[in-house]
Amino acid sequence: MITPSLQEKIGVAMKAHDEVRVSTLRLLLSAFNYEQIAKQHELTEEEELAVIRREAKKRKEAIEMYKNAGAVDRAAKEAAELEILGEYLPPDMSDEELVKLVADAIIQIKPSGMADMGKVIGLVKSRAPDADGGKIAQLVKEKLG
Repeated sequence: MITPSLQEKIGVAMKAHDEVRVSTLRLLLSAFNYEQIAKQHELTEEEELAVIRREAKKRKEAIEMYKNAGAVDRAAKEAAELEILGEYLPPDMSDEELVKLVADAIIQIKPSGMADMGKVIGLVKSRAPDADGGKIAQLVKEKLG
């Protein structure tokens, strides 16, 4: 469980005057609280990880938007927040492992073309729920295209 240790880590970050870490951890704690209210029960570790993934995805999208808008300083802040959130996530699956999963899914489903792309992506996501959906889609498209 991540939630119990967050208050302590916020305190440590406050003592270190690490403003980005304090604000990021507070936002994460707030997101956990909102999720807990929505689900009306204590969050499991998997549910906490899902919240962290969602927050990390928001940061990735914001980084892209800020870079496209020329706001490099804001993109850097979002990247720092993303790095802090990444500390709470399990390591990403390697590209080799993901390629193997996609190949196995294609062998199992035997798609007839791009029309079956969704089935292959769904199977890969069921086997690797933590994997990046965009990366999976790209790999499947390359294999089927």
